[in-house]
Amino acid sequence: MTEIDPPRIRLAKLLAQRGVAARRKAEDLIAEGAVTVNGEKVPVVTLVDPERDAIEVRGEPLPAASPHVYYLLHKPAGYITSRSDPQGRASVLDLCQDLPARVEPVGRLDYETEGALLLTNDGNLAHRLTHPSRRVPKTYVARVSGDPGAEALRSIQEGVDLEDGRTAPAAARLLGRDSRGTARLEITVIEGRNRLVRRILLKVGHPVLSLRRVEFAGISIGELKRGELRPLTPAEVRRLRKIVGLEKHP
Repeated sequence: MTEIDPPRIRLAKLLAQRGVAARRKAEDLIAEGAVTVNGEKVPVVTLVDPERDAIEVRGEPLPAASPHVYYLLHKPAGYITSRSDPQGRASVLDLCQDLPARVEPVGRLDYETEGALLLTNDGNLAHRLTHPSRRVPKTYVARVSGDPGAEALRSIQEGVDLEDGRTAPAAARLLGRDSRGTARLEITVIEGRNRLVRRILLKVGHPVLSLRRVEFAGISIGELKRGELRPLTPAEVRRLRKIVGLEKHP
């Protein structure tokens, strides 16, 4: 499998993560020349690799990173997965304020979608889990309008044409129907395109009424209630690292 380059990060963001200063103040420090990368002063927009670049602040080495932590959150609907929002909507990170380290979501879940969301400060693992080449599986349960038949399921399984290209084959099966004219489907995708499951189901004629991600990269939401989170077990972390080719790395 093709090797994935390690993630690079904006220098100001890295300084904020390491507790040097808030993002805006960190940008000021860089602009003032108080921060060097490999012995050189750099522009504010510089991208760095904290594992390879020698970064100093006023002549002192950058503080070490916090130990890696890994959590699974049952994201409720009505939360964004970014740190801030111009519309003032709640962020999943509002649910994680008591954690011992600053974490970031691994990938995204739509505002209206609930379910399994990994959170970590392990940038390398997160980068690999979301890289298209890894084809990490994500399983959803959708309640949809109408009664999907064999043709709709076959289309999902073979791939459908969307405005940004044909989808990769996805696993799909009918879980049940009800008297309200709706049905429940399980669908597993290996791509990370924006609102992919919703767009696939709309394309085959069955708009999503509600959507929950029940599993990400083999990590199941299990009995977690909406808004709850738990640390991953060591076995789950090892499994994730193996999936992305990091089992031989620290």
